[in-house]
Amino acid sequence: MVNKFEDELKQTALKVASAGKGILAADESIGTIGKRFAPIDVENNQENRRKYRQFLFETKGLSEYISGAILFEETLFDKTPEGKPLVEILKENDIIPGIKVDKGQASIMNAAEGETSTQGLDGLGARCAEYYKQGARFAKWRAVIKIDASTGAPTDLAIAEQTNGLARYASICQENGLVPIVEPEVLMDGDHSIEVSAEVTERVWHAQFKALADHKVLFEGILLKPNMVRSGADCAEPADMATVAAFTLRTLQRVVPPAVPGINFLSGGMSEEEATIALNEINRAPGKKPWNISFSYGRALQASVLQEWKGSDDNIPAAQETLLARSKANGEAQLGKYGGGAGGAAANTSTYQKNYSY
Repeated sequence: MVNKFEDELKQTALKVASAGKGILAADESIGTIGKRFAPIDVENNQENRRKYRQFLFETKGLSEYISGAILFEETLFDKTPEGKPLVEILKENDIIPGIKVDKGQASIMNAAEGETSTQGLDGLGARCAEYYKQGARFAKWRAVIKIDASTGAPTDLAIAEQTNGLARYASICQENGLVPIVEPEVLMDGDHSIEVSAEVTERVWHAQFKALADHKVLFEGILLKPNMVRSGADCAEPADMATVAAFTLRTLQRVVPPAVPGINFLSGGMSEEEATIALNEINRAPGKKPWNISFSYGRALQASVLQEWKGSDDNIPAAQETLLARSKANGEAQLGKYGGGAGGAAANTSTYQKNYSY
């Protein structure tokens, strides 16, 4: 069956995967944004959530470095006090609106302890059609894979469940005009070496693209949002960024088809500066790169912004400057031209959270 959205899907994916640009992940759930607001003493209510996302999207010059923004459902339908939809602000700023569509994780019976399946396929087609009508043009679905030698994770069962769920989600999105971001995240929880991370990541990505092919997903109309290949967060001798870049690029080259327009890495709990340097190292590493290799960062773009804002309208201009500076740094990293130092000491604060969920 011919997909009437095929040409549009290709165009959207290519625009998101523009040189020198990446994705702002502003799709925190109501509960998660509350955790972000708590340290700066901002009440987690609809007005503050709207105000925060609105000033992010209104940042002048942001589209020089940000091509797309992932939204939570509330934000997709939210409006300014004057009645203007926030999605219109993004469009006017030449940023493509996206939408988070998964509904979180649930345990898998008979898998290893802690292994999960992503929920949200029921009614997804109707939701995607509604999101497209509201202005979204791409979507995101996060599936997590755990490494734990003591329990045997990841099991074949968990890998099959998560990669097939992502493939089914991707086919539903494309049927309804949304470019699916495919996010099989191998978690950095644990003390495993980078070699173990590389082996598991390659195994997961192989399964992922087999599942996508089985579901006849249009590779030219997707974006991949993977983890970088890194040592476990508790590894006694973590690999340096040059080694991370080498292992990550090797794994991409072995698995990801050249037809995929863009790779948009998640930050995985790295500090803002670490995430930028890691991206820069990957783009500078020798070897073939037939994809646009970029970022889809949430915490690694917003941590310093929140500290600058602290809920005060008076601080919004400074917070916007901080967002622009961090976005510019990552845009330079996408080109392999980041010199380091953006954001000063604040940008070196870790954003890692064990068993991270949102």
